[in-house]
Amino acid sequence: MTQEKLGKILKSVAVKMRADYEQSQNFNHNGEAGTSREMLIQQFLSGYLPAHVEAVHNVEVIAANGDVSPQSDIVLIDRGTPPFTTLQGFRIIPNECVYGMIEVKTKLDGAQVVDACEKIRRLRRMPKTAYRPIPGVISRRAKAYGSEYEYFPTSGMIIAFDGLKLETIGNHLVNWCRTRNPSEWPDSVWVTGKGHLQWGDPRTGALLRSPVAGASLIQIDAIPDQDILMSLALHLNIHFSDAWMNPLDLVPYSGISPLGNIARVWTI
Repeated sequence: MTQEKLGKILKSVAVKMRADYEQSQNFNHNGEAGTSREMLIQQFLSGYLPAHVEAVHNVEVIAANGDVSPQSDIVLIDRGTPPFTTLQGFRIIPNECVYGMIEVKTKLDGAQVVDACEKIRRLRRMPKTAYRPIPGVISRRAKAYGSEYEYFPTSGMIIAFDGLKLETIGNHLVNWCRTRNPSEWPDSVWVTGKGHLQWGDPRTGALLRSPVAGASLIQIDAIPDQDILMSLALHLNIHFSDAWMNPLDLVPYSGISPLGNIARVWTI
C-alpha cells in the first residue's frame, strides 16, 4: 500500500516535470531554456537525495593542484562544504567536497553522449588530496570502478528529458567506453519516458552501483505509470547514502596567497 502511494506521488512529479519542461521550450534564448531544465532536475534531486548531500547549480570545481573542471550542469556536494566559497550566487567548490556530477541534456543523441562522457571523465580525473589526517583513526576506504580509494570517488550520471531510442544511446555509450578504463565511464544514463542504462554483472544480471572491467551495460525500460522517477530516487539513495568526506584542508588552496607575515615571537 505504501509502495503504491509512493508510486502515485512520483507519477505526479513526473507529470509536473514534463509540464515544466514543455513550458521551458517557450523561452526564446537557448541558454535560459537549458538553465530552466537543469533547475527542474536540481529541484527533483533536492527532494530525494540523502540529507548530507546537496545538489548545486552554477558552480566551478577546482583542485588543489590548480585543475579546474569543465562546466558542469549539476554537482552533488557534501553539505559541510565551506560556505565562504560562494560569491554572488556563484560557488567555487573544492574537489574534495564533490560526490558526483550530473549532465542534463534536452535531447540525448550520439554527440551529446560523447560530450557528457568527456565532462564526467575530466572531473573524475581531478585529484582529491587536500584532506587533514586524523591521528589514531583507521582511514576509511571506498571500492568503486575496480579500484580502492581513500576518499569517495566522484560519480557521474546523465539525465535527459528526451533522446534517441535507449538501444541507440546504449550503442553510443558502449562505443565510447570500449577504449577507456571503467574509472572514466558514466555510472548510469536516465531518459524520461524511456528508461535508463546501468552496469550489471554479466553472470548474474545483478545491477552494479558503478562499472567495473567486464561489466555489461543493461537497458531497463521504464514502467509507463512510474516513468524513471521511482527508479532514479531509489538509485540516488543507494548510490549516495554512504557518501562520506574526510576533513577538508584548505591550506593547500591558499598556498599562493600568504595569510600574513610573522612579526614577533614570544618564548615562554
